[in-house]
Amino acid sequence: MISHDDVYRIGRIGKSHGVSGEVVMHFDDDVFDRVEADYVVLEIDGILVPFFFEEYRFRNDATVIVKFEGVDSEQRARELTHAEVFFPRNLADEAGDNPSLAMLVGYRLIDEVSKKEVGKIKSVDDTTINILFEVTNAEGTDILIPAADELIKEINTRERLIIMNIPQGLI
Repeated sequence: MISHDDVYRIGRIGKSHGVSGEVVMHFDDDVFDRVEADYVVLEIDGILVPFFFEEYRFRNDATVIVKFEGVDSEQRARELTHAEVFFPRNLADEAGDNPSLAMLVGYRLIDEVSKKEVGKIKSVDDTTINILFEVTNAEGTDILIPAADELIKEINTRERLIIMNIPQGLI
């Protein structure tokens, strides 16, 4: 069974496209530029289910028209509408040491100075010019940490952790 720790969110299924079972998939991660994959994982009724590509074609940098195996009608395609799309972490990890921001959700954050774990990255806020990690600490409190390149000292995809020089006073 696939767990949320095995995947990370890359987008959402939009509307159906045509009558042969194609769907529009919107994504906000550059994973398709870095990794070849045979499938993505959709969350259907709270369950993570792999869907294998029959074919796909890019409409633009953030949208792809997808035909999944076994989805052969407009009605079946409509059932997938609004499903969250996830990508397998193990495939993304093989792409090297340059993970996307979305892939960092779930990583542990370690302060370089104190060597202590600050918490787990809950989400990445990239809606402003200054990207922020939303981190949940051991007490369950959420804190915002700037995700500036100059503060990040190491990203370990194998152990799923980030070592940062966190400015004093943030934690």
